[in-house]
Amino acid sequence: MTENKGSSLGPAIAGGLIGSVLTAAVLLFAVPQYFSSRIVRQGMLNDPQILMDAADALRDKQYAPTLANSRALIETPFGSSWKGSSKPKVVLVEFYDYACPYCKASNPHVDQLLRENSDLRVVYRELPILGPDSVVSARLSLAASKAGRFQQFHDALYAAGRPAPETNAVAARVANIPPTPEKDVAIEAELKKNFNLAGQLGATGTPLFVVGDRVLSGAVGYEALKRAVEGARKGA
Repeated sequence: MTENKGSSLGPAIAGGLIGSVLTAAVLLFAVPQYFSSRIVRQGMLNDPQILMDAADALRDKQYAPTLANSRALIETPFGSSWKGSSKPKVVLVEFYDYACPYCKASNPHVDQLLRENSDLRVVYRELPILGPDSVVSARLSLAASKAGRFQQFHDALYAAGRPAPETNAVAARVANIPPTPEKDVAIEAELKKNFNLAGQLGATGTPLFVVGDRVLSGAVGYEALKRAVEGARKGA
């Protein structure tokens, strides 16, 4: 989730979630030959998570063809834009914007998962949608990635604050790269690819996570990410 569309983004995301939940409810109630209405009603009263799980299943099914056809593109990092295992059993991909407060809030959860799962790799995909400073940060981050110093830039910029000329310069200095991004065909191609992939995965903002056959939109929290990682490991 991001601020790129102002106040319209929150309702859009909420509308999408509500629509998924309502769709799940219709599917559950529209098949009386399989479900007793009383059983369904009582089950949802006892555990409303049923609807949320059904909505998640519908979303995962929707994006299954994209994941099947583009998994290598999604999970293969650009340069050194990854943390964790060099021989992973599970890959978690994050599409993010350094200016997105929800991405920053999710960053400690991702780092915690890395500490707890030695077989996990996190691949970071730049998706700068919050303005010119975000674009500059993304280009500098990818330049650091090409130089093998993505982690230094990534951690330093989050520590310095929201993308701006001053904070970008601090992170660039830590990563020992020029503070002004140079024109680079490979970097521009990477950004274009990330936007295309995120669009295919139904992104309405950042962060967007992909792990195994799951697509999770927004700052879903540590527990949801942990469950997705565990599910992907079981399915590996």
